[in-house]
Amino acid sequence: MNRSFLVLVFILALSFKGRAQIGQMPGGVPNSFGGRQSMPASTTGNKGTGIIDDSTKVIYGPKSTRYVLEDDVLNNRKKLYTLDTTMDEVHRFTYVQRSQNQLQDLGTLGTPIRPVFLQVPQQLGAQSGYYVFNPYAYQTKDVKYYNTKSPFTDMYIALGGNSQNILRFDMAQNINPRWNVGFNVQRFTSQKIFGTSGSADPHKLLAQNWAVVLHTNYRSKNDKYTLLAHFNNMNHSLDEQGGVLPGLEADGVTPIIYNYEGDARLRSGSTTVQGPHGWEIHNDWHAYHQYVLDKGFQLYHKFDYQSHKNFYQDDTLSLNQAVTPPGSTTPIRFYPAILGDTSRIFQLNRYNLLENQFGIKGSAQYKGSSFNYRAYLRIRNYSQTTHYNESRTTFNDYKTSRLETFLGGWLGYYFPDSLSRLTAEAEFGANTKGNVLYRIKGELESKFLTAGYSSISTNPTLMQERYQSMIFFWRNNFSLPIYNHAYGKLNLHYKQLRLEPSLDYYLLSNYIYFDNKATPQQVDGSFSVVRTGLGYHFQFGKFLISGQGYYTVQSNTDVLHTPPFFMNTRIQYEFLYSKVLYIQTGVDLHYKSPYYADAYMPVTQQFYLQNTEKVEGAILADIYANLRINRTRLFVKLTHANQGLPQAGYFVSPGFLQMRRGFSFGVDWYLFD
Repeated sequence: MNRSFLVLVFILALSFKGRAQIGQMPGGVPNSFGGRQSMPASTTGNKGTGIIDDSTKVIYGPKSTRYVLEDDVLNNRKKLYTLDTTMDEVHRFTYVQRSQNQLQDLGTLGTPIRPVFLQVPQQLGAQSGYYVFNPYAYQTKDVKYYNTKSPFTDMYIALGGNSQNILRFDMAQNINPRWNVGFNVQRFTSQKIFGTSGSADPHKLLAQNWAVVLHTNYRSKNDKYTLLAHFNNMNHSLDEQGGVLPGLEADGVTPIIYNYEGDARLRSGSTTVQGPHGWEIHNDWHAYHQYVLDKGFQLYHKFDYQSHKNFYQDDTLSLNQAVTPPGSTTPIRFYPAILGDTSRIFQLNRYNLLENQFGIKGSAQYKGSSFNYRAYLRIRNYSQTTHYNESRTTFNDYKTSRLETFLGGWLGYYFPDSLSRLTAEAEFGANTKGNVLYRIKGELESKFLTAGYSSISTNPTLMQERYQSMIFFWRNNFSLPIYNHAYGKLNLHYKQLRLEPSLDYYLLSNYIYFDNKATPQQVDGSFSVVRTGLGYHFQFGKFLISGQGYYTVQSNTDVLHTPPFFMNTRIQYEFLYSKVLYIQTGVDLHYKSPYYADAYMPVTQQFYLQNTEKVEGAILADIYANLRINRTRLFVKLTHANQGLPQAGYFVSPGFLQMRRGFSFGVDWYLFD
């Protein structure tokens, strides 16, 4: 920790020093992807930062570093993004916090993660069904394609409480005015908070993640050809613990409900024997390119190749089959009945996807409004192979391979006010059984209202259809699940108050879920889910109160568990110290009403229903301070500051406790040279 504080002090010193040398940013900015307005002469001053020449003219900074997203290029939206130099939510450094607490993990960074609320599939075609580590990978839709007038670097480090550490390093540079290359690197680790023998335990490491993106973009001299491409790799591993065992106080009678020092239900291995361990590797290649034949007519092509591996191994299977908690004579069974050799489980799944999308698109303008269209053919060729052991030394394999073809289209109308748009899209195909697959969606977006409707009928996941191992065996012939979703949100302003009431209505048919035995089942018929929400933002002077709340009801609570009430609130005060240091300080509050959250089965990497242990039901309070000096952003934070008021902790997932009180801090540092 002392070394970490030295790093923080060093960065602060550099930032203060840099401010004394830097003048004002000129007004010239890119006016299109690759284009640029003229750069006027700079005026001297002490506002802003950048790279300076011998005449103290500021040349480079956030306004000379812009990026685009593929979705905007695809839909002919001439939208450029600038770097985020605001302080808002800098302190929310974990994946759960960044999702506004709408993700559920197992209490620690790097553990399996899932949405708290119902999620509608966004794509036609069968998916592998392995998803719990996907949020830790870089997402294709979020890859930034830069146009930089100087080398750009973003260095980020977060040192979280209880050894949750994240390091990210991003860099981009133009090779010439039309070609940019760059990369993103992420490394994070976390340690176990229970089930260890102390700081010297060789198995104290819980999760570790490496993620890398190599990206490039290019445009031709006449702007007719554009290329966006990247390679995306993730390597994520996790020592599975199965949850914490209950314990007893020193008197041997009083139970310890929140047993932070307890034993894990799944025991670690040794230097020679592999304990329960999960591992996932992604290697994804993606490219988008387009050619302009005419102003209203363009050809485009998307290419994807994905190679994913999911692995689970436990060579201590006989020890972990049933564990007896302290003070009890009844063993707790973690795995279901073992179907073969009881000494080991080994499971390796390989998923490969080759997908091509060929399409035409274009845009036109008329009296201030604009119209976009897109039509395409999408071809998916995928296979999933599972390799598993039948005994300690014998193995078996099974494989599923398919070809899918889809036709789709997209229409967009943009109103003259430039704030409103109406979009519609549809996609159709068929599966190997001849069943029609479809996805339709319509949406209206305006200054005061966002409303839409979507309906999708798609295949079950490959995991839901078939699975074989030492623990589980199933082969299912499920009907196509159907999701209907109608939604609306108002954006209301009155002076310094902004309110966003919302309503989501879901009608689910043939819904597939994992039951309390961790095996897939399908609902016969339909049921509905209604979620009402209210977002709020009230600024008065230097004070801010903002957040959102949701209330959810559903007609079938036996197959889908969500918290009835959900709340986030941020109370914040912002001020300027010594004319150079911007500070936001406040408290984040989060609450979910008690509910039977899904438990986690590491063998299949799936969350499943349980009806024995309620989780949540406690307020989480994080106290923080966000700071900005020039363009260096920092945060300090006390997580779970209210631990012990009134109780020693609470569970966020069955068997898994919320992280104990801990101190965290981090730095996000932009460089433009």
